[in-house]
Amino acid sequence: MSNRFHVPVFSGFGGFRAAWLPSDISAGLAIAAVGLPSAIAYPAIAGLPPETGLYASIAAPVAYAVFGPSHRMIVGPDAGTMTVLAAATASVIAAMPAAASYDRAAIAAVLALAVGGCCLAARLLRLGVLATFLSRPILVGFFAGISLSILVGQIGRFTGVSIEADGLFQPFLELLQKSADIHWPSLMLAGTMFVLLQIAAALRLPIPGPVIAIVVSVALSAVLDLKGMGVAVVGDIPSTVPHLSLPSVSVFPLSEVLLGAAAIFLVSFGSGIVTARSFATRTGEHVDANRELVGLGAANVAAAVFGAFPVSMSDSRTAINLSVGGKSQLAGLVSAAALLVTLLYLSRALNILPTPTLGAILAAAAISLIDVRELRQIWRVSRAEFVFALVTMWGAISLGVLNGVVIAIAATLAYLLLKMMFPRDALLGRRQGRDGFYKLHRTPDARPVPGFAVCMVQGSLLFFNADYVQSRIRTIVDELPEDTRWFVLDASAVVQIDSTAAVMLDGVRDDLARRGTTLVLAELHAEVRDLLERAGVLQRIGKAFVFDDLDDALRAFETEQSRIIPQETTGTAGLQTQHQEE
Repeated sequence: MSNRFHVPVFSGFGGFRAAWLPSDISAGLAIAAVGLPSAIAYPAIAGLPPETGLYASIAAPVAYAVFGPSHRMIVGPDAGTMTVLAAATASVIAAMPAAASYDRAAIAAVLALAVGGCCLAARLLRLGVLATFLSRPILVGFFAGISLSILVGQIGRFTGVSIEADGLFQPFLELLQKSADIHWPSLMLAGTMFVLLQIAAALRLPIPGPVIAIVVSVALSAVLDLKGMGVAVVGDIPSTVPHLSLPSVSVFPLSEVLLGAAAIFLVSFGSGIVTARSFATRTGEHVDANRELVGLGAANVAAAVFGAFPVSMSDSRTAINLSVGGKSQLAGLVSAAALLVTLLYLSRALNILPTPTLGAILAAAAISLIDVRELRQIWRVSRAEFVFALVTMWGAISLGVLNGVVIAIAATLAYLLLKMMFPRDALLGRRQGRDGFYKLHRTPDARPVPGFAVCMVQGSLLFFNADYVQSRIRTIVDELPEDTRWFVLDASAVVQIDSTAAVMLDGVRDDLARRGTTLVLAELHAEVRDLLERAGVLQRIGKAFVFDDLDDALRAFETEQSRIIPQETTGTAGLQTQHQEE
């Protein structure tokens, strides 16, 4: 039990050597350069001031460096997490009294604290498996949906027009109605910066595109006085670090906070583990989802107490860390220190950063979240999974991000049920001169054993598929030869069974008995055997007809037949003698 609650610290520095120092410092400065634009831009998705992104990018990596298990993973603001945060914040605000005053930054800090609590509670309960709950196709579809939402959300920053409508198409219709209000200098600047970002990405320049866009925009703003031309700018960014404080939870509706935090936790942790595992395949590190819960939980708590918002594992920052050659979490600490220096001494330059440039950075980030290649791969591999990806994409776009999370969870459950509701089955037979049993439909030279039918069910037997399995067995039995004496159910692939399925097997036994056929069970797992024994099914079948493997069952069948056939032969000879005497 003590190991369960043991929290190792500084694991990300394990095996640190002095030779790593130059590469870790270089990687940390590169991470800060890449992280600065997103730290300033991403808070706008949730309607937060830009300094909160800097606070998150400073506090969270420090906490992860202490409690996180990975040497190279970097945490920070994430566009997908920010979109879910925006929806959760709106939900909390909607649940507050109409006359109540609220501060979005305070709500975001409370949600970050709750997300950290979710992470730590999940770690105590060993729920790291939740990271795999949202499948890769469903996550790809969900992030494609929220990416389109982010893109639509930049219309106001690109054009300078106040857009009130929600959804995918309504904002464009509103823009058409307000076309006379478009601020063309803002639109030209945003378009230019967006093209610059695409060129920088295509050319793979050594300096990240967002950094170039910020430097060029700040220079243009200073030289041309873009603010005087009516172009919106970031405005004052406090050049001080907020004091350590615990956000007040009591002033906000607890149920909405917990629901919002759960949605943020599920999406950020699920996508974060996908990111961690994708990078781990290149570094050879092992990803322990339960230990990552501690690191991510600590990062979110640190972000909360420093007035920031929920964070996730950052793919862009981690990618830069790997490409530059970072070896340990010292790179994360260096990046935090570099951003702290920027906040304290360079905030005046950021004050005149044009808002259209932030819109261009967000639009470019949103496009990068739409994984067209992965969608094509899903289409090639599984059309059913592609449909689920489209469903979650539609949910995030049409029903809102929080409802999109619900749609993603529902799609996951529907996909699991679809896979489990209709387990496959196969008849088995023998090959001449070979041991074991083979599927008849896959092995052309396999033949069924006369009088001995073997059926494999490939899946657990549970309440929602018991009727289907029973109907399949009845169909199979109806097509068997009349002289079939044993019907053997190969349960080697049945890892779970419940009471409903036990009653179903009893019904199958009765159906077979009326036909003159004996139900036989083989290769039962221990858990399945125990349940069937408690239900009395094994007693009614007879323990003589329950076998550890199919070969034992076949030998018992052959032994039984060898006793029956001589008796039948003797009886026939006696009748013939009596007929001759008459």
